[in-house]
Amino acid sequence: MSAAEHVFHTIPPLFDERSRVLILGSFPSPKSREVGFYYGHPQNRFWKTLAAVLGEPFPADVPARREMCLRRGIALWDVAAECDITGASDASMRSVVPNDYSVILSACDIRAVFTTGKLAGRLYERFTGRRAVCLPSTSPANRAVSDEQLIRAYSAIAEILSR
Repeated sequence: MSAAEHVFHTIPPLFDERSRVLILGSFPSPKSREVGFYYGHPQNRFWKTLAAVLGEPFPADVPARREMCLRRGIALWDVAAECDITGASDASMRSVVPNDYSVILSACDIRAVFTTGKLAGRLYERFTGRRAVCLPSTSPANRAVSDEQLIRAYSAIAEILSR
């Protein structure tokens, strides 16, 4: 196993004044950092799941993903601004420094905050004192949760956006 390295978050938050839901991951994977956008690993089920719950076609590239989120009122970011991490392993994250969530929360009428995984949920609560709705991880490493289970859980996002 490779050694942990100190990594800085390099992907800007995605949001605009119409954002109503904030989805927070833990920290971008090496593949996401390489492509410069969230959930960039081709086997990550985030985009497939989000498109399904929104009734949208699968957004195959970064511009389509960005456009779908902004058009549907979804903001994306990660809990951590920097950390020590080994590869893409959330379990290895140490020395976590939080992002400044007020950048989004003060600019938008965010109605709900969701996290994509338990670690992101725990960190968000630790850093803010507030709870987020913790959704299952869509990581390729999380095969304990089926595609159908992901869609059921992530449908809570569509419910908030429909209000």
